[in-house]
This record gives sequence, structure tokens and C-alpha cells, in this order.
Amino acid sequence: MKAVVCRETQLSVEEVPDPVPGPGQVLLEVSRCGICGSDLHMRHHADVVADMSALIGLDGIMRVTDTVVMGHEFCGRVLSYGPKTRQEWRPGQLVVSLPMVRTDGRAGMTGLAAEAPGGYAEKVLVQESLTMAVPDGVSEDLAALTEPLAVALHAVRRGKVGKGETAVVIGCGPIGLAVILMLKARGVKRVIASDLSAARRELATRCGADVVVDPAVESPWASFERTRHVTDARKLLDTAFDAMEKLRRVPLLPWAKVMHAADAAGLAVPAGPAVFECVGVPGIIGQIVNAAPLRSRVVVVGVCMEPDTFQPAMAINKEIDLRFVFAYDPAEFHDTLGMIASGKIDPTPLITGTVSLAGVEEAFDTLASAAQHAKILINPKLVH
Repeated sequence: MKAVVCRETQLSVEEVPDPVPGPGQVLLEVSRCGICGSDLHMRHHADVVADMSALIGLDGIMRVTDTVVMGHEFCGRVLSYGPKTRQEWRPGQLVVSLPMVRTDGRAGMTGLAAEAPGGYAEKVLVQESLTMAVPDGVSEDLAALTEPLAVALHAVRRGKVGKGETAVVIGCGPIGLAVILMLKARGVKRVIASDLSAARRELATRCGADVVVDPAVESPWASFERTRHVTDARKLLDTAFDAMEKLRRVPLLPWAKVMHAADAAGLAVPAGPAVFECVGVPGIIGQIVNAAPLRSRVVVVGVCMEPDTFQPAMAINKEIDLRFVFAYDPAEFHDTLGMIASGKIDPTPLITGTVSLAGVEEAFDTLASAAQHAKILINPKLVH
């Protein structure tokens, strides 16, 4: 079969052996596969990721010298089954799968390890136990977005954003747009999105963002100065003093008990917004820590591959929460597919291009430099 092979940072279309399904595995004909930002990172920084992964006990991640078929955001149609499978889907059934397979008793991350070739190919192996049928009416394009949207759902859940709250999304690339979709699907009242690219700001609006700003012209934090959110320490002290003095003057109330209740409700010191960092370049976390309202929850979704710094004392003074997220769990993957099928989310705006296997290298270069793109899908059946 044909596949896009990554070796020594170079991408090339090559003939490789057809994968053979082992115990518990299903062979799929790849229908679509998304190009993920992490694939762009892995092309040049695989050794860094492999070293970090080894420190937490996850070995086998691809290195620059390995020959790897990348691609972990895919959907495909059932071709055949390996031994010890239930064979519950008919041939030709469209399915999606969590990108992990077990070979010779060893789990591998599909598209990120040499022993687990991914979806930049005509065929791919999946684990039957991690595979789900795509509901009728869901297109191949949208089904392939299940995986990246599950990442966004996990991030939003980690942010614990209430429906009446405000969320700020910094960066409107594919993952930022997916986060916006998930925030609005969960009923978040107000979503502020920020990006330097006019094209991506337009996509953010299409995905449901309530306020979209160009940070070169307007600060995404400007509106917080006119709300209950505390943007400076002096206002914090004034707010706390005002609340204490008002409660202290109320007769016959157990003061300490009321103060505890007021604090728990965020009346004495209001909580800040949930902020989603979806850029992944050095300096962004520090900028957010310095500029965000006090007591903000910062969810770091963007993958920065280089060392970065911020001032811990600033985060301490403002009581900033930093929450880092990775991937999703199987339930979130399943829920995401259901949200696509039900129409609760419409991820169509994310798709800004489709290429053949032969067009993958050019697509990598385009995504690395062009700010108008979000998600480019690979269709292995395309000739050019």
C-alpha cells in the first residue's frame, strides 16, 4: 500500500507492506486523516518528546531516525478482522478509533511509534475494543474530527467552566476553534477569542465565539475591567473591605459564618475566568499570567516544544491556577462522536483543506506558515 513515511524529518510517499491484523485488531481502509499540530512538532522534535515520554515510563515513542507512518486523527471503513475479535461491524462500515493498538502484548500509540503505523496511509490497524461505529448521517470529513474535538472536550472539562461564566481562548488555530465549539456546546455564556489572524478570527466567529479580538489592536482582557472580575490588587482589597464592612453592619448575623459563605460564593473575592492557552509558543503562558484577572484558571492546551519561563511570584500574587491537559479518556472520545452525530456541535468550519497522500509534505509546510488554515484532511483516494 501507499503511505507517507517520516524519516530524518523528511516526508515521502512510499510503498510499504499492507498491515496484517493481529489478535483483537481490525484492518481499516483509511477514509480521512487529519494533520495534527503535534505531527508538525514530531517531525522536527521527536527526540525531545521521546526523551520526555521515557521519563514517565512511556518508551517506544518515535525518534527522528525512526521510519514512521504518522496520523492519529482518522476514520476508516472495515476491511478485515484479526483473530479473537467479535466482528460486529460489516465490511465497509465507517468507524473511528482511539489511536492505540496492542502488538505482541505491547501497547503503542498509533502514528507516534514505528510499531504502530498511523493514518497517513491507505490502510491502518485499530484495536477492536477501542473502535466505534460512526452513526448514519455523519460524513467521513466530520468523523475524522472526533479525535481532535475529544482533546478540546477534555480541556474544557478540566477548566470546569460554569454556564454563567466567561471563558477566554487565546489562539484560534484548530485546537482553539475546537475549544470554542465545546465551550458553547456546554452552554458557556460568554466566550472571548483572540488571534492575530483575520481568517482565524472569522473562523472563531463561525464556531460561536461571542467576542473576537485582534490582540494587536485590542486586549482580550479589556472587557474584564468593566465587570466583577478583579483585574488589579487594589480593586481586590477594596472589594474585600467593602464586603466585610457591609456584612459586619448586619445585626444578629453570625459574621464568620456569613463571611465563609460569601467567600465560597465568590462575593468577597470574585473568581477569575477560565483561560485556554491554545498557541503553544514560548512566552504565552507568561503573558497570560501577567495580564489575566486575579484567580483565573489557565488551562494549557497548546503544546510548546521549547523551554519556557514565567514569574511564579506573579502567579502566586494573583492566585492563578495552571492546569495542563493531555489527550482525553475513552468516554470523552465516545461523547464527542455523539455530539457530532446529534448536531450539538458543527465542526465544519475547522476543515480548510483536503489533500492526497502526495500533498502531505506541502500541507505540512502550509500549516507551519499560513495563518488562514485550521484543519487539513488527507484523503488517500485522491490522486493528486
